[in-house]
Order: sequence, then structure tokens, then C-alpha cells
Amino acid sequence: MLLTHNNLIHTISLSLLIFSSSFTLTTSQSSVCRTSCGDIPIKYPFGIDDGCGSPYYRHLFACSNSGKLELRTPSGSYPVRNVSYADPHVVVTDPFMWSCEDGERFRPTRPFSLDSSTHFKLSPQNEYMFFNCSEDNVIIQPKPMFCEHFPEHCDSSCDSASYLCRHLPGCSFALPRSTCCSYYPKATQSLRLMLKYCTSYASVYWKNVGAPMPYDQVPEYGIRIDFDIPVTTRCLQCQDPLKGGGICGFDTQNQSFLCLCKDGNSTTHCKGMFMFNTILRLYSSFGSSVLYSTKPLPAFLVLKGPY
Repeated sequence: MLLTHNNLIHTISLSLLIFSSSFTLTTSQSSVCRTSCGDIPIKYPFGIDDGCGSPYYRHLFACSNSGKLELRTPSGSYPVRNVSYADPHVVVTDPFMWSCEDGERFRPTRPFSLDSSTHFKLSPQNEYMFFNCSEDNVIIQPKPMFCEHFPEHCDSSCDSASYLCRHLPGCSFALPRSTCCSYYPKATQSLRLMLKYCTSYASVYWKNVGAPMPYDQVPEYGIRIDFDIPVTTRCLQCQDPLKGGGICGFDTQNQSFLCLCKDGNSTTHCKGMFMFNTILRLYSSFGSSVLYSTKPLPAFLVLKGPY
């Protein structure tokens, strides 16, 4: 049958009510969620724009004007070298730690730390070299070679005969044995404690290169930080291409989940967002006028058939 003016308003209003339970009227955020910083891809759960990614990692990353990604921690901001989402970890560099260029000049440094309330943790693949430590406060002694592969079965002394101290990665020289020792802190608190009694440090992580054992790992300077990827049904539905392929984000006011779509934000997924915005535009354009108009409705609003 022919859709009357009053029926039109009723239909549009009812449709708005139904759709608004799933879709929000806020400005779309998906267009402002940057997907990279320099050559580093930014994917869920991370975000460098507020409201993008998981709220667990809110305000932890920043992208400089020069396209450099930085991780913010209680001890400062650190350049991010790379991010892996398949094997979830971030590698950062500490500009204050010892490098080959320093040689035997062990400049004082600050300890790296992580906020224990975040979903970050130091990777067990990290190994730390400490330099110029006080032997009155730190137990420095050589350890058996198997301790390099099974440190959990050895004592907590700092190994003066470690592979790293004997073969400083990337350096063309060796340091006197008494000035370097290697240790595996299990938490940033242990790292801070060691630096109370050692002048400087360097962090090395064992990078997987895919070669046959025992050459499957090589040492590289940097701090590897492992992270969790919060997986929720709502986020999977939001990302589903068959449901609009949205971006998982959150409300910046209350941190509740939002699916960020091209045409607006949804609490579920992006499928139907275009229809919602179309109905909203129709209501805005014709809602108030057709209530009192005696003129015929526009042709595209005259619906025939079952109602």
C-alpha cells in the first residue's frame, strides 16, 4: 500500500529507535586510527590515537612528528625498534644503556621499568650485562656453561664468564673479565636493584632467526617486552569482513567497547551502519516537514507493497 506521511514518520522513528540501540551518533573514529608509525604497523591491541585499540594499552604509545614510535613507561620514553603480532612482543632500545662505542667508559644510566598494572612483561629471552659492579654488594663469579641455557637451575650470582661478556655483540674488542657480568633479572625491580651497585648495563635479547639449532637465535641489543592480546567475541565480530570489517576500539569517556566503522561507531559491528545513517538523514531531511506538509512525498519515499 501507499506509505502515508504519518506512517513514514512512524517508520523512520521506529527504525531509528531500533538501530540506535546498536549504533552511536558520535563522529566516526575509524578514519583517525592510524595503522602505522613510520614503517611499524599499528594493529589491535595497540593504538596511537585515543579510542583506538584496547584500553589496556591506552596512552602507552606515541608517534613523533618524524614518524618514530615510542613506548612510554614510568622510567621514560623508549624508541620502538619493531613490533611482532604473530609472536606478541615489542623490542625497544634504551639510549642510556652501554654500547660498544662507550668501551670502558661506563657512564651512569637509569634503570628501565614497566608499569606492573599493564599487560606488558619483560621477556625471558632478555639477558643483561652489568658493568663495573661493586663486589661487596653483587656476587660476581663464573658459572657452569649449562647455566646459559637453564638459568632457572642456577644461583642468582652475576656470571663473569658468560658468553655475552666473552663475545660482546657487535663489538670488535673484549672487556676485562672483572668489569662485566651477565644476569637474568626476572622483573624490573631486580634490574633497578642491580643498577644500585653497578655503573651501567646493556640489554640483549635472543632473536629467533629460523636457522637450524643451535644457530636458531642470535643476540641483539634491545629490550624485548612480551604483551597479551585481549581476544573478545565482540572484537572478533567487529573485525569480521562479513560484518563490515570494523576496527576494535573503545569509548574514551568510559572505556567501554566500540566497533569503529567508516560511517560511525557501533557497539557490535559495522553491518547495518550505512542503513542507520541513511534513515537518520531521511529523518533529518523530511521528518519535521512531512508532518505538516500537504505536498506529495518525494518519489523515492513512496513505498508500494506490503507494509
